[in-house]
Amino acid sequence: MAEIEREVMEYDMVVVGAGPAGLACAIRAKQKSPELSICVLEKGSEVGAHLLSGAVLEPGALDELLPEWRNNKPEICVPAGRDEFMFLTRKGKIRLPTPPQMKNHGNFIVSLGALGRFMSEQAEQLGVDVFAGFPASAPLIDENGSVTGVQVGDMGLLENGDPGPNFTPGVEIRAKFTVLAEGCRGSISKQLINRFALDKDSSPQTYGLGFKELWQLPKGRGEAGLIQHSIGWPLDTRTYGGSFVYHLDNDRVYIGYVIGLDYSDPAFSPFEAFQQFKHHPSMRALLDGGEIISAGARSLIEGGYQSMPRMDMPGALLAGDAAGTLNAPKIKGIHMALRCGMEAADYVTANGRCEGFDAHWRSTPSARELYKVRNIRPGFNRGMWLGLANAALETITFGKLPWTLKNHADWSSLARQDKAIKASRDWVTRELPPRDRLASVYFATTVHDESQPKHLKVADTSICATRCAEEFDNPCTRFCPANVYEMVDDGTGGKRLQINAANCVHCKACDIKDPYQIIDWVTPEGGSGPNYQNL
Repeated sequence: MAEIEREVMEYDMVVVGAGPAGLACAIRAKQKSPELSICVLEKGSEVGAHLLSGAVLEPGALDELLPEWRNNKPEICVPAGRDEFMFLTRKGKIRLPTPPQMKNHGNFIVSLGALGRFMSEQAEQLGVDVFAGFPASAPLIDENGSVTGVQVGDMGLLENGDPGPNFTPGVEIRAKFTVLAEGCRGSISKQLINRFALDKDSSPQTYGLGFKELWQLPKGRGEAGLIQHSIGWPLDTRTYGGSFVYHLDNDRVYIGYVIGLDYSDPAFSPFEAFQQFKHHPSMRALLDGGEIISAGARSLIEGGYQSMPRMDMPGALLAGDAAGTLNAPKIKGIHMALRCGMEAADYVTANGRCEGFDAHWRSTPSARELYKVRNIRPGFNRGMWLGLANAALETITFGKLPWTLKNHADWSSLARQDKAIKASRDWVTRELPPRDRLASVYFATTVHDESQPKHLKVADTSICATRCAEEFDNPCTRFCPANVYEMVDDGTGGKRLQINAANCVHCKACDIKDPYQIIDWVTPEGGSGPNYQNL
């Protein structure tokens, strides 16, 4: 394709991602320096369309950023009530003490999408340009090796990558400061972490795959503010994960499950585990007669302090989950993302550069919060019981033990099918919706133009029908929550990989869990993907 002439837009700061970290950074920077020109790029069709989290908010950071927010709360914002923590067996449950990190007095159950829309409005009122439907597709690097902005993805490409009749080239947005706040496994962040070797001194990153549904319950069944978590069934003791059930007002409830992507059994299906959880007797009693409203899935970055890459590079920095600031033991990341975005804005406006931000952030209370719990998530690498014992030890010693446990890359943890330990799962026949993964995609209201190039790039598809089929029985057909990957008849008696890219809900699990690391998730055409409703 011939060299494309692109429009250039100039800003002082470009923020990639209209989540809590990116919007907090833009708002804080405008509050500190109103003269700065700032734009925020969001790949979703609207702000909030791709935002998905549990989500319980610790409000302190938002109180500081927007002191009047409680007078005009986001659409879903329910004060936290009592906490419950359970160990589930197949047919029963055992009440456990709620870990201190998971106590939620003073917090709020929110919709992250609604919070994003609320914060976007505040940013625009301050003069920030927020562009939804404009994904950043590539970083801009100058001759000195510094990041100078990003290129927005092209629109109107044909499936083979050639310009179609409605082709519109993506603009180049050049800026003095580029803030990457794309969330977990951001595509630009991934490129720049590799380019600048930002993770060379870090432990490998580890992730979870989170599922979430919004249900309307029969009248009188909900308990607004109730926050419930569980471990145990339907997972075996070697697989990290657990549930969340957050009761909203008007008999609505968030049902969710998070499963560590470091599981070893290639036959395991995270989607099926979540659906099985909904059929536990206690959950079945809650959901029977209810109606599912919306659903989605998203990867979480769980590695913690020791897995965080260096957060700055020439001309750019990482903020929020793009850097791995989620507090996994708390099951919370919003307050950390807000704090990180605010610290990024403070640092850049005070110093006029991005270099040095990593050292600054690691001196903050937010970094100390992560450091104190650094060993809890990797403690579960040896199984649930040892993980719980380690978590108790780390908690009573306030994270001051003199060692730091390491993580391992999730893709490396998958066992070959002839060596995998087969768990006896005692799973049941399902009846509650959704019936299958395609039905779940329907509840995510996912939209992709099928004529555009596939945004899931597989470097060598021959591996799928040969080595992967033999060694792992094509686990992508099970770990993907949206049935994107299928092995189909190739017409000669063999199999070939079929990619149903239009199903994709942008969870990034394939980019993370693929045992050969040949799948690369890149941004599709602007506005494509899920359109989450109040998740």
